[in-house]
Amino acid sequence: MPATPNELGIILRAARTPALATLTRQLRNMDMAEDALQEAMARAVVTWPMRGLPDNPTAWLIHAAKNCAIDILRRRRLETRYLEEQWAEPAAPADPPEDGHLRDDMLRLICTCCHPVLTESSQVALTLKVVAGLSVDEIAKAFLVAPTNMERRITRAKTKLRDAGVPYEVPAPPELADRRRAVLKTVYLIFNEGYKSTAGPDLLRPYLCDHAIRLGRLLARLFRHEPEVSGLLALMLLHHARWRTRAGPDGDVITLDQQDRAEWDRPMIAEGLALVEKSLRRGDPGPYQVQAAIAAVHCRATDFAATDWPEIVRLYGVLERYQPSPVITLNRAVAVAQAEGPAAGLALLETIATTPQMRDYPQFHGARAALLAEIGDVEAARDGFRRAEELAPTDSEKTYFARKSASLPD
Repeated sequence: MPATPNELGIILRAARTPALATLTRQLRNMDMAEDALQEAMARAVVTWPMRGLPDNPTAWLIHAAKNCAIDILRRRRLETRYLEEQWAEPAAPADPPEDGHLRDDMLRLICTCCHPVLTESSQVALTLKVVAGLSVDEIAKAFLVAPTNMERRITRAKTKLRDAGVPYEVPAPPELADRRRAVLKTVYLIFNEGYKSTAGPDLLRPYLCDHAIRLGRLLARLFRHEPEVSGLLALMLLHHARWRTRAGPDGDVITLDQQDRAEWDRPMIAEGLALVEKSLRRGDPGPYQVQAAIAAVHCRATDFAATDWPEIVRLYGVLERYQPSPVITLNRAVAVAQAEGPAAGLALLETIATTPQMRDYPQFHGARAALLAEIGDVEAARDGFRRAEELAPTDSEKTYFARKSASLPD
């Protein structure tokens, strides 16, 4: 049975990033790789429904994109002879790339996008565009800037990498160690975008989580004695183990208290728990390890009521010392409300209510509205849910907040 348009889109999105990573290494030109891959994906949309899905969509796209690259360069009359000699291949699909080879290409792409020649904001924007595959409009929404400004920022970042002669490769161990923090942040960013989209119709993008976890495993092998690397991998595994229970068949949000824990991926949880325990035993805690420890408390609880909320409050307090942030305080306030009651949670929320980051943050307004509803302030709760709905970046979240508002008594 041929794939439906939705299934086809999912397969193409999952194959896009590893294909782009390999093409960037082979072409040594990020813009050319993106252009060629875009044409190859357009061909796939026409070809696959008629001929059936290939055994290895990533290999098919790489092969097709190589041919597209030759066509593009012929039109531009650049390097034609070289590419024809290097890439002349029969029309049959390419052999599936080796998994290890693809992982190396992914790491090359990540190391390039977060090269220190770029500012942190440019690293983030370029990573979201090239690695996560987000559109310029989606990235602009995440940064709260105009799409034209974001397009210029990404273009400048690519130009800077090209002019600086940044190689598409994994740097030598000393340089890689210096770049470790930026690489970890980039992988975490990719995972977060998959765990909870910043824009668009879908709440979840599991293929991005899968990419991030593959990279996390590779980094854990490269940095065997770095507990924060293991902590990040543990954090991603413990969160991703719940992904199938976080949204309904129609994409509706399912909150933690409503999730079917029998459907959580127990082998993945066991791996994550072992990793976080191992990293914390080294006695050098960091923010990724603390976040993993919080996720571990949730995963160990047999149900929502059995959650050790005082321990989660304590861990969020530790995390705040590493990374002071209104968002972390918001999460601690939610845990405080569970441990000590809604009034205590509201009191903590009021300490961050006037910060610029919270004014337009839908989760703040949604959390505050839920606690207001618990203490009986229905009108204020309704206003909060409506504000959260207005600000929500995805359709699923808008629907969730609208339903919460509608469920309040008149």
